[in-house]
Amino acid sequence: MSQERAVPESAVPLEEISSWPEELCRRELPSVLPRLLSIYQHSDNWIEHIQILKIIVEMFLPHMNHLTLEQTFFSQVLPKTVRLFDDMMYELTSQARELSSQNLEIQSTLRNILQTMVQLLGALTGCVQHVCATQESVILENIHSLPSSVLHVIKSTFVHCKNSESVYSGRLHLVADLLQALFKEAYSLQKQLMELLDMVCMNPLIDEHDDILNMVVVIHSLLDICSVISSMDHAFHANTWKFIIKQSLKHQSVIKSQLKHKDIITSLCEDILFSFHSCLQLAEQMIQSDAQDNADYRLFQKTLKLCRFFANSLLHYTKEFLPFLSDSCCTLHQLYLQIYSKFPPSLYAAGISKAQQEEIASTFLVTLSPLISQLLTFQPFVDVVLDSKLELPCELQLPQCLLLVVIMDELSSRPEDVQALWCTESQVSEATARVSLLKAIFSSFEQCSGELSLPVHLQGVKSKGQAEVAVTLYQHVCIHLCTFIASLHPSLFPELDTALLNAVLSANMITSLLAMDAWCFLARYGTAELCAHHVTIMAHLIKSCPGECYQLTNLSILLRRLFFFMAPRQQVEFIQKFPPKETENLLLWQYISFQALPAELRKQTALEVTRAGTAWCMKWLGSNRTLEELESLNTVLSALLAVCNSSGEALDLGQQTAIKEVGSQLSILLNVKLVIGQPYVQQTLSLLLPLLGFFIQTLDPQLVSQVITLQTSLLKLEPPDHVRLAFLDFLSSLGKLFIPQTIQDRILPSLSSVFASLLADRNWLLEQHSLEAFTQFAETGFVDETTAARLERIKQEKGTFWEPFAKVTQEETKMSSLQPCVKRARHELPSEDEYRSTLQAATEALEAIELLLQKSPPPDWLLMEMETLQERIDKLKRQNCSGRKQLSSTFPQPLALHRNWPLSDAQALPLRRAVNLCTAQGSPPASQVSSHFHW
Repeated sequence: MSQERAVPESAVPLEEISSWPEELCRRELPSVLPRLLSIYQHSDNWIEHIQILKIIVEMFLPHMNHLTLEQTFFSQVLPKTVRLFDDMMYELTSQARELSSQNLEIQSTLRNILQTMVQLLGALTGCVQHVCATQESVILENIHSLPSSVLHVIKSTFVHCKNSESVYSGRLHLVADLLQALFKEAYSLQKQLMELLDMVCMNPLIDEHDDILNMVVVIHSLLDICSVISSMDHAFHANTWKFIIKQSLKHQSVIKSQLKHKDIITSLCEDILFSFHSCLQLAEQMIQSDAQDNADYRLFQKTLKLCRFFANSLLHYTKEFLPFLSDSCCTLHQLYLQIYSKFPPSLYAAGISKAQQEEIASTFLVTLSPLISQLLTFQPFVDVVLDSKLELPCELQLPQCLLLVVIMDELSSRPEDVQALWCTESQVSEATARVSLLKAIFSSFEQCSGELSLPVHLQGVKSKGQAEVAVTLYQHVCIHLCTFIASLHPSLFPELDTALLNAVLSANMITSLLAMDAWCFLARYGTAELCAHHVTIMAHLIKSCPGECYQLTNLSILLRRLFFFMAPRQQVEFIQKFPPKETENLLLWQYISFQALPAELRKQTALEVTRAGTAWCMKWLGSNRTLEELESLNTVLSALLAVCNSSGEALDLGQQTAIKEVGSQLSILLNVKLVIGQPYVQQTLSLLLPLLGFFIQTLDPQLVSQVITLQTSLLKLEPPDHVRLAFLDFLSSLGKLFIPQTIQDRILPSLSSVFASLLADRNWLLEQHSLEAFTQFAETGFVDETTAARLERIKQEKGTFWEPFAKVTQEETKMSSLQPCVKRARHELPSEDEYRSTLQAATEALEAIELLLQKSPPPDWLLMEMETLQERIDKLKRQNCSGRKQLSSTFPQPLALHRNWPLSDAQALPLRRAVNLCTAQGSPPASQVSSHFHW
């Protein structure tokens, strides 16, 4: 009889069913549900669909067995529900272009669709809420259609809302209220779904393949939603990420090998960069608005907290899933570089205030910093960072260098195997090789030329009792490199030696200098035996160099520096290995400073170098003097010059005389043609000139005159720069020399000409050295002046200058104050402009004659007149030369440069101006200067 009543009840209209009480719904569930599901599957009316779905969810779902929900309801209803939603979304998007305030039909249609979609989302929310309310824990397999369907609908909704500005083309206001309702419903639905998924339990001991795949699908669907809502709602975005990380870790044991870790890491890094860039933009806006307590600052703080949240999420995920992140290492590496490329001290950093820099550093960067520590033992990360073919754009080169410095700091406290992982080279694959960290730091440092030359400054290290001081990039890298070297395991010293030597031999000067500084630290930090071993290696390398090259220069500088760190006993052993009395070892001793030796050892070694060197030179002078031996001659001269420069006080009179005699005889052999034609002879001259300068006070004046004359002739032929620098060494020493009256006429004009030529050189380096040499030439008269002598000289000068004025009577003083003395009329000399205008007129006349000659044959008398004109030009040239000679004889010694005539800067300045004026306009009247200065 119940069956008979069931048949008519099953035909009850939907309107009547929707009003049934709860008990009736529970009792009639087995008969009514199949009919409702059938109508739902075969209906094409959206309104009817939603009506049936709401009836099932609201009235019959509470009475269904929760263990059979998937088979009896979700699997039969939700696929059709998703298709229904997609159809509505397609219809909505297609007709949105026609929306307007005048087209009421389209407006009504679209609003009806949106209302229907809101109801559909509400029905799905009811499904999720029912499962949450009826179960304490959920087996995913029992509801697997529900999460996937809900996530599909949620994502589609968020995408539509995100693109609504472009979809509705400026007519968004007509449907904005319903779109907002749709977003809120989707937002609520996702929150309910995450609560449901939080109840899901998966047994790690049971291999339920479908459950694992379903959970992976859920996590990656939420990941897709994250990318959609990232710019829509920051809090919701962060909560979604929080849930993803939580679920990944909760089910880590069963899903770790199925998750697409690269997608998760990539999305996290993108969100970190997006938030970080937003922080920088807001910080820049605050500088422009010059306000702190405003909406921009509050938004800045919220965004910065979001950065910190993402950084913590990345750290947490990386820590737990590190073995599965091999293909994500490049993304993590780029994340670090991109962040630090936009932050000071990068040249490409955003322009933000110091306060915001500190806030970002203390809130975000400090949170991200443990990332490198986590990745330090992960070989794929090592391979990416130290890739031999790593090519970075300019803005990422400094961050790479700073990253390597951070890695060195981390390695300082790590065991040998971790240090070896970074400090040994490896062939990762046939196409990829990994360099050592030490080699990489020098290579990366070399790429930061802009930051080194500016230079940029980094945060310094705090010391006890001292304030923190900013350091340059060079200092920063050097300090941390030396700290790392001090902690390096001894088994890795061969890699250290190789990297340092390769860097020393680099063609890049700053890289070579960094390696030298690090090597010197190693020499001081290590044992005396290690230092001696390195010096010996340098010595053998120098002796094996085939000829002059930048590598030899770098090695010689390092040898000279390391020699200072050798213990006396090891210095004695070095001398025994490379005795200076053997000429072949003078190649080494030319690069060693004798100041590094103890007094007695310095004297003995200098004596041996001097004897061996002068003996070889005398032998060469007495032989055929072939050009083939000039290289050896230059080596010997260089060694003798090293003795004079660093151990001149240890030479006795006999040794000084021997060196001076050798230098003098060699100088006599040189001539202009020989120097210009032979590079080795140019080097010989470059060594002889400073060597002669050392003995300038005892040189034969005739030899000095000959050398200056040679320089004058060579300058006309434009010798190489190193020869000109040698000229300056010699010229600067002439300030110590008293030039006899008998040869002043020969020396001073040439001396002025040489100085004038060198000071006018366009090479900035030569110009600077010329100024320094001229200054030294001008001021050496007082280098050895004692304090007492200076005091006595000042007293005498004061008396000399004051005495004429002390005799003036008080009356004369009054008269002179009332009426100035009559001055002698100044003889007006032709100005330089007058000379130039006159010469220009003559040049134009000659050019006019040249044009006439091109048009017609010249008259017979023209040649005779041109010869007469040529004679007048020659006469003018002779008059100009005699005028300059007269100037030289009027001033027999250079102004303010004579050793017996002390002038302060204040006294010399007006005289220098007078000389410059006289030199430009002609010979000065002697009476203008002779009454004030003594020569």
